[in-house]
Amino acid sequence: MIQPTPLIPGDLIYITAPAKITDPKTVLFAKEYLEKNGFNVLVSAHCFGNHHYFSGTEEERLTDLQFGIDHPDVRAILCARGGYGSIRILDRINWANVLLEPKWVIGFSDITVFHHRLQKLGIQSIHATMPISFQKNTDEALVTLLESMTGKFTPYALPPNKSNKIGTATGNLIGGNLSIVYSMLGTNDQYDFENSILFLEDVGEHYYQVERMIFALSKAGVFEKIKGLIIGGMTDLEDTDPPLGRSIEEIILEQLQFSNMPVVFNFPSGHIDDNRALVFGKRTQICVNDNETTVSYLNQV
Repeated sequence: MIQPTPLIPGDLIYITAPAKITDPKTVLFAKEYLEKNGFNVLVSAHCFGNHHYFSGTEEERLTDLQFGIDHPDVRAILCARGGYGSIRILDRINWANVLLEPKWVIGFSDITVFHHRLQKLGIQSIHATMPISFQKNTDEALVTLLESMTGKFTPYALPPNKSNKIGTATGNLIGGNLSIVYSMLGTNDQYDFENSILFLEDVGEHYYQVERMIFALSKAGVFEKIKGLIIGGMTDLEDTDPPLGRSIEEIILEQLQFSNMPVVFNFPSGHIDDNRALVFGKRTQICVNDNETTVSYLNQV
């Protein structure tokens, strides 16, 4: 996997909104924050647009993203927010200039769609917070975004969790939003799960919907192929009446009862304020024991 060139002070970050309508205040806050940290920031032409659910028409959103891909001075593309809509423009994007001169694409949630395509192209990308959340993010969330963009890959050390499965595993890190990973199964952009470390998070789903998606991953052979599993924030989940009667941990561990691979729960990433950055496509090791869990990158370049 190719790592884009780490950013240095003065480099240009491009903020664009490829999906849902964006609050201009959140983008302007993020722009100011990034500028205070030494970067130049350019906001896309239609970032503050409004077309029904979306930040602009498909042509406007596509044109904005393509502009960032093709602009020779842009070193990182930071998506303003997720929501829904990235899939509508995915197959019309020309990624040629990213292949010629790789640049970071950054975001989470619906932006998982782009992470899938970049993995197919062999380019690393950053699963991290976006401008919509900057004002609420923890210092750790923002710092790990800056560190990832600038090539500083600090290991994560987490306290023990009684639901974790102990073990050590190494593989390329992939994943993102569970609903998107599920929706891409069987498509030409499906992840190559073989020998990977899979990260999953989600928000606003019913417990039975999460179980359905986990069953689908299991039946697709995903859990037989991956080497380790990291579960991030499972935020604002809803139950039914009567309730499903099962926790996230129970839903997932049922599918892994005959597996010896390590599993990490409650990793601080996803639709949470403490949304720490993960670099997809990097060779990653997870070590889980009774005392702590570590997640670290093995190749620094």
